[in-house]
Amino acid sequence: MSIVNTGINLYRRFLNLLNFLQSPFLLLVRVYWGWQFWQAGWGKLQDISKPIGFFTELGIPFPVFNAWFVSLLECFGGILLILGLASRLISIPLVIDMVVAYIAADREALKSIFSEPDKFYAAAPYTLLFASLIVLVFGPGTISLDYLIARYVRKRHSAEPEPVIISQKV
Repeated sequence: MSIVNTGINLYRRFLNLLNFLQSPFLLLVRVYWGWQFWQAGWGKLQDISKPIGFFTELGIPFPVFNAWFVSLLECFGGILLILGLASRLISIPLVIDMVVAYIAADREALKSIFSEPDKFYAAAPYTLLFASLIVLVFGPGTISLDYLIARYVRKRHSAEPEPVIISQKV
């Protein structure tokens, strides 16, 4: 076996290992940051007057409605991420939530994304935004309720028998 073939085989094994690790990695992302979202939402719900006051200070329209909406979104969105249920769908409003958090509360960090990227990375919404984007783009992985539901639906629809056409002899 040549050195080139050995290198190719080692590289294939390396890629197979990385492919195997994709779903456990996505599970860790979902569980860790889903928990972070849940804690953030639950914390806001424990004293809703604080986020209402903060949203009012920031000039966010309809601060009472938005405080409740964001709190519930983060709470239930976190649970859905942990379970891997409707993961990509819930990632969309979570991404929007974090973009609005950057615009409203961490505008300086957002403006310095290219000039001082450390400020952008250090801002509170960054990791939650990044985790939501990972799930949105890559999906929840095979260790998720989304995967189990999709597999069930595929099996159920592919198991439907072909229609039988009976020819009539005259």
